[in-house]
Amino acid sequence: MSPPKKRVAVIGAAGFTGKECLRLLEGHPCVELAAVMSARDEERPPVALRGALHEAPLAPLDLSALEGLDAVFLATPHERAAQLAPALVERVSCTIDLSAAHRLKDLSAYPRYYGFEHPHPALVEKAIFGLSEQAPALAQAAQQLAGTGEAGAPGQRMGVLLANPGCYVTSVCLPLLPLIREGMVDLEGDLILDCKSGVSGAGKNPGPGTHFASVHEDFRAYGIGTHRHEPEIRETLGTERAFFVPHLLPVFRGILSSIHLRPAAGLGVGDLREKLRQSYAKSAFVQVLAEDEGAPCLSEVQGTNLCRIAVLPHGERCVIVSVLDNLIKGAAGQAVQNFNLLMGLEESAGLPRGSALPMLEGWR
Repeated sequence: MSPPKKRVAVIGAAGFTGKECLRLLEGHPCVELAAVMSARDEERPPVALRGALHEAPLAPLDLSALEGLDAVFLATPHERAAQLAPALVERVSCTIDLSAAHRLKDLSAYPRYYGFEHPHPALVEKAIFGLSEQAPALAQAAQQLAGTGEAGAPGQRMGVLLANPGCYVTSVCLPLLPLIREGMVDLEGDLILDCKSGVSGAGKNPGPGTHFASVHEDFRAYGIGTHRHEPEIRETLGTERAFFVPHLLPVFRGILSSIHLRPAAGLGVGDLREKLRQSYAKSAFVQVLAEDEGAPCLSEVQGTNLCRIAVLPHGERCVIVSVLDNLIKGAAGQAVQNFNLLMGLEESAGLPRGSALPMLEGWR
């Protein structure tokens, strides 16, 4: 007899990442989608999914209906996620927050970069930062969940709260963290993070700089020195010498990051590449290219949960090129990957390795 499916809910399924979460979970072999809710206290229209409408409208938010679920995927605006998290961790085994409400341990960063004072500092401290391949705390949390069974009544115990990383952050930190942890990068010099994203990274609500007429046949840098992912990158990497410049590509999905650095004394590009190959040799989703394979491009990862990395020489410096799909590996796919790890499931369950773009053409 097959084990019972994990009962999960999605809150905030109308946005790009929420919709992507919903799509992945509907195809997950180990999941029963128990609820699909709006982040508001009112019913929302049905969600367009795979070229059709989701079966039912988004239900109004009802926390009591989430009692005892295995997981909730929280795909709401940042401040709303911060408000909802305390009630969720009391009711469900695992809350996976796709917003930035629990990513930054530095509480002073929230008013500066997100426009609100964090209402629940204790939850920020408790949250696990879920960079899937580089988060040892995930294994400990999975053991905790395996030993506690279903969530108890409110107030009896606290479930796991996982902060899903930002998309740019994932593209930069997957290649850099193993190298920095081993002292293989010269952190006396600057890390130059030259990153480009498709317009879906700006969210669903249109703005003057993201609608078609602004993006088509154009290319621009934005948020220089002010982008909210820079403090997240610096905190994750443990250095203030990371300088991040994002750019808006005239494509719908994908991130390409070019990372410029100097190897630590006595090391060369080949040493860095070999370290990354060793670090990700058993990874289901991170692929480190061989020296003769050149640099990866967006079309290789769009519609997948893959991150492909190349390490290339540039004089005395090194350039690491990293590509991923910002909506999947950079958001919803990583959230499902973290869910799988926390629930003791096959890490790749429900996640695309080959391109799913033909299926997605009618989804946008």
